[in-house]
Amino acid sequence: MKHLSKLNLILIAVSVIIILVGFFLMAGAPSGEEYNPDIFSVRRITVGPMISLFGFVFMLFAILFRKKK
Repeated sequence: MKHLSKLNLILIAVSVIIILVGFFLMAGAPSGEEYNPDIFSVRRITVGPMISLFGFVFMLFAILFRKKK
């Protein structure tokens, strides 16, 4: 079994940060008792999930990446 290299661990850390940025973009003030149209903003519905998805795909790449000899 191969161990992850230092570069793999750095790439994994970067992907975790990308995922957290995506989740942060999806967060915001809740709708509450009165209607808040901001819950349907492009940032929350499109940009945040796409950045998180990219982070998860990058995580897979970071785990499988091997440096060429």
